[in-house]
Amino acid sequence: MFQINHPAVKGAFVASLVSLIASGANAETTADKIKRARTAAPPDISDNATFLDLDGTLLQQGTNGWVCFPGIPLIPGDTHPMCNDAVWMKWMEAISSGGTFTTDVIGISYMLAGDAMVNNADPMATDHNDGGVWVQEGPHLMILFPDKDMVAGLPNDPYAGGPYVMWSDTPLWHVMVPIEAKDAP
Repeated sequence: MFQINHPAVKGAFVASLVSLIASGANAETTADKIKRARTAAPPDISDNATFLDLDGTLLQQGTNGWVCFPGIPLIPGDTHPMCNDAVWMKWMEAISSGGTFTTDVIGISYMLAGDAMVNNADPMATDHNDGGVWVQEGPHLMILFPDKDMVAGLPNDPYAGGPYVMWSDTPLWHVMVPIEAKDAP
């Protein structure tokens, strides 16, 4: 029978075993990821959507053209689900590849389970103490428009009430449509 008698080796072995068990217990199943991703959009969209993991791995093939993620693919480890139409998928491809994005049709993305904390002016900001306007939306829609002139009357302030333009001075601009009210910071 195999025995570990040295105290240091025994301690390291036990610590490794506990770590291995804990990480396995925390590993999300494909079903868990799909379940969370479904909360991003109404059932008539998410029930037949394609589900992709954050790294793009296919979790489940769908039939309706919508693509849902268990988190925001652009933020590693994120758990805020989203469901995108084809236009939003092209937008995300452009961002992740450093390319440019244009569209001649409106695009829709659902995030009915809420969003991560982001800087409303700078999509690349990561420091919440940078002095920018940070916002964490609850349930909302995001809309892409072919022409920025179409949203000229909307505010850039996420706390003005109602829809607003996020990242307005960047090529990644889009309209946020909050579903619930939020308090200003």
